[in-house]
Amino acid sequence: MSNEGGTPDARELLIRTVQIASLSGQEGPVAEFLSGWMAARGFEARVDEAGNAVGERGSGPLTVALLGHMDTVPGDIPVHVDAQGVLHGRGSVDAKGPLCAFMAAVATLPPGALSAARFVVIGATEEEAPSSRGARHIREVLRPDVVLIGEPSGWEGLTLGYKGRLVVKAAAQRENFHTAGEGRSAGDDLTEAWFRVRAWAAAAGEPGGVFGGVQATVQDITAGTDGLTQRASGTFGLRLPPSVSPEGAEATIRELLADLDSVTVSFTGHERAVRHPRDNALTRAMRVAIRAQGGAPVFKVKTGTSDMNVVAAHWPVPTLAYGPGDSALDHTPEERLDLAEYDRAVAVLREALTRLVTGWAAGAGAAVQPG
Repeated sequence: MSNEGGTPDARELLIRTVQIASLSGQEGPVAEFLSGWMAARGFEARVDEAGNAVGERGSGPLTVALLGHMDTVPGDIPVHVDAQGVLHGRGSVDAKGPLCAFMAAVATLPPGALSAARFVVIGATEEEAPSSRGARHIREVLRPDVVLIGEPSGWEGLTLGYKGRLVVKAAAQRENFHTAGEGRSAGDDLTEAWFRVRAWAAAAGEPGGVFGGVQATVQDITAGTDGLTQRASGTFGLRLPPSVSPEGAEATIRELLADLDSVTVSFTGHERAVRHPRDNALTRAMRVAIRAQGGAPVFKVKTGTSDMNVVAAHWPVPTLAYGPGDSALDHTPEERLDLAEYDRAVAVLREALTRLVTGWAAGAGAAVQPG
């Protein structure tokens, strides 16, 4: 198996990036580090108005966007590389590994690729927050022809889509009464609201496994009284398939709960599901490159969300999510990334990007043969 991506420079980039804490909204230090790393390697680099670390290389007519994110969820995991060559640390998988793989690959592209295309690497802010500030900014100022989203798929995996999302915040309020008497509590009404939402979710969606259905979970729930008034509140999280828009889900839930006079609802986190085609110049180039590294490419769809959801409607072009790492380790105390897998992902990206843009220049991808 070839391991051309395994340079000390690429590994050092990743390790140093993981060592820099970067919770959502606190990405300034890592953005400065990443933009400086890119500037030192021939990128036109900057930190933009949204705090994104942006680096550009190449001068060709084709624009390739490589959109990753540099923020993480909370959780202090001591950063170290163990005896097996595995990097432990928050963000190693989600998603500094994929972002650094983008940067390392573009930093080592051959002259022919750089004359065929302009490569724009973006380390976005606040992907782990509902705001998605970085992606929402960059989608307005960049018009790429091809998009790669930096998320862990495993080095052989190609992610075509993500489910949508809707967050329901429900609250119930009633006058207090003696529990030995007749009546419904605020907790009763909130629970009834949840049962109705859950029943709708179980029947909604479409056939085709988990990706086609509506998933509903209770994220938090509380109830209590001050002796005069009972109050209960809860947050319900919905994961939505392509057939159910967040706006449609909101309208349905409002109707379902309309007769519960004590219950009020509000909605946040509206993200539409997205699923991209599996056969185009980008997917072919990635499949060929994965096979060249000894891998067996596999297409995936995921039940979470990513910045792919944020940019899809604005960038209707060939799009994939790709990156090293096991997404089952996202946000967990065991987050870790095998550096050998990271090396392979860098090599895959460098070869795929070279094939893609030189083939595109020769005739809109005609030179990229199906893999």
